[in-house]
Amino acid sequence: MELIHRNLAIGIHDALQETFFEKNKYADKVIERLLKAHRKWGSQDRAVVSEIFYNIIRWKRRLEYYMGESVKPDNVYKLIVAYCLYSKTNYKRFEEFEGIKIADITTKLKKGTVPTKSIEYSIPEWLAETLEKELGPIWEKEMKALNEQAPTVLRANSLKTSAKELISDLAVENVVAYTVKNYPDAVQLEEKKNVFLTTAFKDGLFEVQDATSQKIGYFLDVKEGQRVVDVCAGAGGKTLHLAALMGNKGQIIALDIYEWKLAELKRRAKRAGAHNIETRMISDNKVIKRLHETADRLLIDAPCSGLGVLKRNPDSKWKIDQAFIDRIKKEQQQIIQDYSKILKKGGKMVYATCSILPSENNEQVAEFLKNNPDYKLIKDEKIMPSQGYDGFYMALIERLA
Repeated sequence: MELIHRNLAIGIHDALQETFFEKNKYADKVIERLLKAHRKWGSQDRAVVSEIFYNIIRWKRRLEYYMGESVKPDNVYKLIVAYCLYSKTNYKRFEEFEGIKIADITTKLKKGTVPTKSIEYSIPEWLAETLEKELGPIWEKEMKALNEQAPTVLRANSLKTSAKELISDLAVENVVAYTVKNYPDAVQLEEKKNVFLTTAFKDGLFEVQDATSQKIGYFLDVKEGQRVVDVCAGAGGKTLHLAALMGNKGQIIALDIYEWKLAELKRRAKRAGAHNIETRMISDNKVIKRLHETADRLLIDAPCSGLGVLKRNPDSKWKIDQAFIDRIKKEQQQIIQDYSKILKKGGKMVYATCSILPSENNEQVAEFLKNNPDYKLIKDEKIMPSQGYDGFYMALIERLA
């Protein structure tokens, strides 16, 4: 059993408070700041803090049931105690935190059952209803998979190395990894490590990118010398993969509405040795209109609910609601309608999301095709979380000549 000392519990407490009760604070950034602020913590302590922090976020609804109340700013320690008892973690000196009635929690824990599926899978009631409505009987299997810890997968940067060479380079730095079947550039870590400290990372030999996310680059079927536009590029994970698949030949125009994300993309591109990427901020509609009918390939990695990536972003389920999903679906339809005009006649585009809801995926594509008969679906694919990695949807669409 792991032992959580008081100073680690205080760190977890503060990080949870920030995540749950401060607007626009996301778990990945919160834990990153916490660990940077406590550089003296050993590697084992850092791993324990990170694991417990994410697991408490993941199981919040069930832990609240054991607590007998919803978590509030003044009872976050009780949430930590509930998790420690639930996971049989040896928590040192419970009595140091006042107001925690351990007997109340252990009574419910001993019963071993919970009254509803939403509590069992630790999700809001509305989300359980939405998943059941859209996915049918498989929703429980998928939600069970989404409550598992995500593996760490890297994408070997083929501009500089291969998957097998990367595995050898990482082994020198005591990072054990292996290849992933059917994903040519993917390398999976045997256990979580801070790979950003490695020489291999600093030399631009890899990016952290889930296996199914890597599939999108191949799905777009890019060729050397083409003009490719990535309209929702963000910080550029998929953009960099496209540059590698194109062997740095041709042109990639990376668009986003956030300048800071494009600045991060530039920094990553420099490290990766990707020289065929040009960034443009979408400041107004003119930016899009100037690109009409100019792209051989178009990537629309649309904003979405993110329900396919709850393994790595469990706090998302507490930050969104049905109204958000309804809004994002309207935004998706507007994006695919407006940005599809960038594609040349005879060109191909991919519409992709990291959602598992049909209403954000194939139903959006069907609606677009119904309203735009000069486009046709070539193929689509959905990858579900129960298959081992993130849940994604991708559709390859051609603009007819």
